[in-house]
Amino acid sequence: MLRRIFPLLVFLLTSVSVCGQRTNSAYWDYIERYKGMAIEQMQRYRIPASITLAQGLLESAAGHSTLATKANNHFGIKCHKDWKGPYVLRDDDAPNERFRKYESAAQSFEDHSQFLLRQRYASLFTLSITDYKGWAHGLKRCGYATSPTYAQQLITIIENYQLYQYDNGRLIVDTPRQPVSGGQSPSAGRTPVADQSSFFATHPIGKNNGSYYIIARQGDTMEEIARGCEVRKRKLRKYNELPRRYKPQAGDIIYLDSKSKRAAKQYKGHYHTLSRGESLYSISQRYGMKLKSLYKLNGLTPDYTPQVGDKIRIR
Repeated sequence: MLRRIFPLLVFLLTSVSVCGQRTNSAYWDYIERYKGMAIEQMQRYRIPASITLAQGLLESAAGHSTLATKANNHFGIKCHKDWKGPYVLRDDDAPNERFRKYESAAQSFEDHSQFLLRQRYASLFTLSITDYKGWAHGLKRCGYATSPTYAQQLITIIENYQLYQYDNGRLIVDTPRQPVSGGQSPSAGRTPVADQSSFFATHPIGKNNGSYYIIARQGDTMEEIARGCEVRKRKLRKYNELPRRYKPQAGDIIYLDSKSKRAAKQYKGHYHTLSRGESLYSISQRYGMKLKSLYKLNGLTPDYTPQVGDKIRIR
């Protein structure tokens, strides 16, 4: 897809050795800045965070390309017929091609996910979310880029920077970079590494309506969840509006911070139709909104008895 970032891209890529001992500080800075966006997109759309980050790094020259700096376009996406927004002109496969312009990097990451939801890339979503090699080769096969080495470039970036660690949803912490072999000093900055806690290996973190959550597993207790997430048990109960002696059930959504008063903006004007076995509480957890707000929005009181087919306003 790109021919527009030759000098900078060559510099960035040649500074990365095959063994991964030498890496580029510009890449680490980009990863640190945008890893959260990539993980959020993965949770929403099942696109591996490693793939999103690797594509962003490659297509935007770690955020230094003209498209990234002038148009917030991190993935080299052109306008196409369905694009109604602003654009910039850049030479690519032909002179003065139109590339999408975004208000922010976050908008670019979101549009990248929407772009991959097209039928053209449908085969990718049959792959495991941890199969970054399959995704890399699939993107090339589906025509995302014209470079014959595009898939291998993505794989090399993912492996040199261990981006695959983000595909399991673990929390990420920062640790100082260690000197590389031979006594060389690393570039200034910090290296993201995966939290080694076994709790997050079995409890991937998701994000819903602005709040982070985990899914309870069989045998979990509130004490174990609180300890594993480093959140006080009292606050966990408060965030999830749970009684003092509540025991989690497998599949329960447990929020790690306070929920919103309403469902996300995308549900404006929408109603949830009650199905058998649902409660207002289960609806509030599903949409990441406070139960008391759900009662208030619908003019209901706690003694309300749910009926199958009832329309519940969520925003």
